[in-house]
Parts: sequence; C-alpha cells; structure tokens
Amino acid sequence: MRIRIKAKKKMGSFSMALNADISGDRIGIFGNSGSGKSTIVNLISGLLQPDSGEIFLDDKALFSSQQGINLPPEQRRIAIVFQQAMLFPHLSVKSNLLYGYKRCRAEHRHIKPEALIDLLKLKPLLERGVNRLSGGEKQRVALGRAVLANPRLLLMDEPLSALDNTLRFQIIPYLRSVSEEFNIPYLFISHSITEMQLMADQILVINNGEVLEETTPEQLARNRMAHSQNGYLNLLRLADPVDQNGLFSYRWGENLLLLSTGNISGESLFELSSREIILFKKHPEAISARNLLECTVAEMFSSDGRVGVVLSAYGKKLVAEIVRAAADELSITPGSTLFAAIKASSFRKLR
Repeated sequence: MRIRIKAKKKMGSFSMALNADISGDRIGIFGNSGSGKSTIVNLISGLLQPDSGEIFLDDKALFSSQQGINLPPEQRRIAIVFQQAMLFPHLSVKSNLLYGYKRCRAEHRHIKPEALIDLLKLKPLLERGVNRLSGGEKQRVALGRAVLANPRLLLMDEPLSALDNTLRFQIIPYLRSVSEEFNIPYLFISHSITEMQLMADQILVINNGEVLEETTPEQLARNRMAHSQNGYLNLLRLADPVDQNGLFSYRWGENLLLLSTGNISGESLFELSSREIILFKKHPEAISARNLLECTVAEMFSSDGRVGVVLSAYGKKLVAEIVRAAADELSITPGSTLFAAIKASSFRKLR
C-alpha cells in the first residue's frame, strides 16, 4: 500500500499542512493529543474535505483539487475503527457485523463472515445485544464490522484508548491477526509508543498539523527515551514458566529469567523499563536482584543527555539507560562486557 497526501486544511485556529509519501501495510500515525492525527483519518476517509491539495491511495486519486476529484466515503472502500466502538444499539452482534458486508458489492466480498467470526472468537456473542458486551468485546465487534466491509484500507483511530491496560493488550493480537489473515493494510493512530512498537512497521510523527518525520517504532522509542516517563520499554514475550520458590522462572533464549508475576501456561507479554536495569563492570559479590545477566554491549545511542546501552545476552537484546557520566566512569564501549541486574518485580505484565 502507498499513501500520498499533500493537502491543506484550516479549521478555526488549527491549520494542517500535510506532505507525506509512505508505503507499507502497517503504518502508524503518532502524535500528542491535538496534533492532527484524527484529522488525517477524516481527510483520507472522505469525512472531511481538504481545502486544497491531493490524496492518493496506491494509484487511485481520492481527492484532487486540481483535477476536481473528491470521492465520497462510500466509494473509497476505507473502513474506520474509532476510539469508541460506535455499534448500532438496536442491532444484535450478528447484525452489526453484517451491516457493512451486506452493503458491499458482491465482487468485493473476499472475506467470509464465518472465518472472521472464528478469528475474533465472536461466535458465542452473535445473538447478544451490544449493550450486554464488555468494552473489549465491543471493540472486537467494531473491528469485525469494519473488516467485513471488505475495505482496501483499514483506519484505526486510537481504537484502544477507551480501554484499560489489561483489555488494550488483549485486543492488539486481534488487530494484527485480522490484517495478516485477510491481507488488509492499515493506518494505526495512537499517542502510545508501546502501541506503535506492537502495531506499526513505519511511522509518521505528527505535530501541529505537520509531518515531523518518517521513522520506525524502534527509532521512535530510542529518540524519546529520555523524555518518556518510563524510558525505553523493552518488550519480552515469555512462555510456560516453572514455579521456583514463589517466582516464575522463564526461558528467554539461552537465558533464565525470574519474575514475580506471570501465567502458569501459554505466552505472556511483559515490558521492562530501561531504567530498571542496573549495570556493573564486574560480577557483583551479592545483590538482592534475582536476575544477573552477563552481556556484551552491542551498540550505544544518545537521547537528549541520556545514553542507551543495547545489551546482547546470548543473542537476546535489552536496552538499558544510564547518564553520560556513568557511561564514562564504567568505560562502556561497543564490545564491552557488562553484568545487568534486574529485580524480579521490574517486569510488568501486559498480557
């Protein structure tokens, strides 16, 4: 998928001037509240008309002031999942799901409802009224309704912001699996770096109605490490722990990690802040932290006065964060050997 947008829009005191050309099937739009992320959604979908410029999806013009083109939303074949599920309250789950499907032209119906219902685990909910659903169930139904419209592009406008943290990270696997299973590219809008890391391959960073940069989730997390409340967040997928004196013992490649929380079976997703990793030049004689990894420094990067140290432990990577003075005192350079200490309680379970 390729999106080319060069458009201007003024709304009251807010002015937007976009100039972007980005390709990929999983594109993120990142920015703070009020930066113009939702306005981009409305411009691409046709819910809002630019004052001037052009918008192309692949080689098809959605809008061009010069050519006099402004396709109505129903002709763009673009579906939206909003912050709120916005389901039809008078319809059942099944009727909500099939709403867009029934209005989709027969030649565009490539997705079978049964297959999507199975993927989203919605079969037990089909006959329910939507007012009897939890927040996570409503978002799964909203996602299913959008996908069954058989769109060329799926726009997800902060679809997780109305959910608590537990539900947010339960929904993310559904968002990705739907795109991959049915080959639907998407734009994912969020102000969360963690969501960008999990959902996007390429990112447009938006501020004050303009594109600041095109980047990757990894580079975004590194650039904002010093200013983020929790630093750089390492994401670890760990599975099938063993009980070890009240702690959860996980295999992480060749490493063994002890965590204070986890699932008895299946895979879990954890985050670990770069600020929770303590570095030693030599093996410490005794520490209270339950994890001590011998690591090689793979690389280093700067983030506004802070130093990110990329550690390799038997091929597995972690990012630790220290001040420049500490890096100098420890004589840390790429190739150095360090010992990383991590408390069992430092890992935060996301899913």
